[in-house]
Amino acid sequence: MRCAMEIRRIQGGELPAAMDLCRRVFLEFEAPEYPPEGVEAFDAYLANAEQVNSLTVFAAWEGSRPMGVLAAEGSHIALFFVDPAFHRQGIGRLLFQAYLAEGGRGRITVHSSPYAVEVYRHLGFSPTAEEQLSPDGIRYTPMVWEQT
Repeated sequence: MRCAMEIRRIQGGELPAAMDLCRRVFLEFEAPEYPPEGVEAFDAYLANAEQVNSLTVFAAWEGSRPMGVLAAEGSHIALFFVDPAFHRQGIGRLLFQAYLAEGGRGRITVHSSPYAVEVYRHLGFSPTAEEQLSPDGIRYTPMVWEQT
């Protein structure tokens, strides 16, 4: 029997499990397209405790298992990952709605990975430029969501 899903800001010691989910999903869906430097840059970002602790992090939980994570720096989404076992079940949309419910965000930006561009389009984001390549080999498309 499945537990009820709960979406909320992470608490206390839950950050490591949330970041582990981000890393696992990144390695499965993003890393195969990146050079080693890009994977190292992502790992370094997750390992930077000061930076990660400054994020506003929401997670979808099934019991003690994180199903999805959305982490933001103000109005910029920094991390957005859903466990592949729960893809296409609306968890990403629910995480985004929880983030929006915090209020005060009429404009939200993201640097979308190639894999997630369509996910962000379904949430109402639009590209603001063509795909970019960071110096460490991370491919991304700048996108924006604006409240109407």
